[in-house]
Amino acid sequence: MTSMDTQNRLASRRDFIKTTGRLAAASALAGLNIPYVHAGDDHTIRLALIGCGGRGSGAVANAMSAGGLVLGDDAGTSRAAASGASGPIKLVAMAELRQDRIDQAHSALTQILGDRIDVPPERRFLGFDAYRHAIDCLRPGDVALLTTHAAFRAPHLEYAVEKGVNVFMEKDFAADPAGVKRMLRAGEAAEKKNLKIAAGLMARHSSARQALIGKIREGAMGEILLIRAYRMDPGYFMGPFQHNANELLWQLSPGHPFQFMWSSGGIFIELMIHQIDECFWIKDAWPVSAHGVGGRFAGSTDSSQNLDSYAIEYTWADGAKALVTGRYIPNCHNDFATFVHGTKCAAKFSGNIHAPTSWLYKDQRLEPANITWKPEKEAVNPWQAEWDVLLSAIRNNQPHNETRRAALSNLGAIMGRAAVHSGKIITWEEAMASDFQFCSNVDALNANSPAPVQADSQGRYPAPIPGKTVEI
Repeated sequence: MTSMDTQNRLASRRDFIKTTGRLAAASALAGLNIPYVHAGDDHTIRLALIGCGGRGSGAVANAMSAGGLVLGDDAGTSRAAASGASGPIKLVAMAELRQDRIDQAHSALTQILGDRIDVPPERRFLGFDAYRHAIDCLRPGDVALLTTHAAFRAPHLEYAVEKGVNVFMEKDFAADPAGVKRMLRAGEAAEKKNLKIAAGLMARHSSARQALIGKIREGAMGEILLIRAYRMDPGYFMGPFQHNANELLWQLSPGHPFQFMWSSGGIFIELMIHQIDECFWIKDAWPVSAHGVGGRFAGSTDSSQNLDSYAIEYTWADGAKALVTGRYIPNCHNDFATFVHGTKCAAKFSGNIHAPTSWLYKDQRLEPANITWKPEKEAVNPWQAEWDVLLSAIRNNQPHNETRRAALSNLGAIMGRAAVHSGKIITWEEAMASDFQFCSNVDALNANSPAPVQADSQGRYPAPIPGKTVEI
């Protein structure tokens, strides 16, 4: 049995239950007369939710709360008007593989958001092709929310772009280099159509981190020599497949996709892509190479494809390094933070559960008494801010396309994972040139398809073997 649900509970925006109070306030203020513009005749932006888990529901909540209405006070109203994000929004279609997930999400969203959830049974679609039917319910100017797993992100994005609708897409964005290339092509097509694409690397929209980036760019830290990022927690182990169910649907059932490389890219990328993206943001460059080590602890009974330990060293052209460590083992020291070391001083970039604990130290000693600068407290959490930016761009017809940056950050994470799994140094050029893919027929999968990876007689799945495994 997996404990992946623990991760969903920890991710604050995706923890839908915790948003109930804020959303109630948003509902109460929905009638505020705030100016807005939109291509649609009634100025309403309509949403289609593709993937009805906690993340998808959380994204709908943030869309409905765009512009500051969740604050429920004059400051919130002022921010709403200033941001240009506010205006009527409705959820009009939903797509899922499982009836219970779509029913649960529809019930919870309706309870909190009322008639802004306008999804009658005929617009609740099931199956591998459900995303097409849901997107077909949209008009130009509307938004498709792509919140399924990484294997499906590229085909879903391609269809949304083909239909001429804007997109909010969750991380991860691709499980393999071939998926990244599809994302890049789709992003270029969206650019030509002036579509707005937001990517769920929300830390980029953290005002605290943005302020620290400003300090770094101004030279407050000197040259950046080292970045350290940690995500260490009790783990996400999976029991064996019992061979008494549809194996493909079992692999895609709640909690399981993170256990397979083909569906999500694996637990390391799922957890660490945010902090890997932070590393690339801090350096304002892509790394030239990666190498690393990883493994499983002795006696592990995990039946998934994941390792429980990953340690990656990224290197940039100027020789700077980033050390990225993921460890998922019970009863061990836990950590969740990113630190930066420059020639002048050190900084903490982010903290536990993506907290905006961003500040500068006087020197290299990471002690509270040694802090010399802190940013202003964030008025808007970054999960909300990314939606404010997207909807403002849509309503005001401003350029906004995060596809390329998100896809290349994902490629950098894949490069690090491949270095650990293969036991080799992987270069950026090799990653960019690679066409490797875990599942060549992902677009054609249906409920009767064999699973892309299959369990052995004990219900266990093949884990990477350094020296043999190839992923680039």
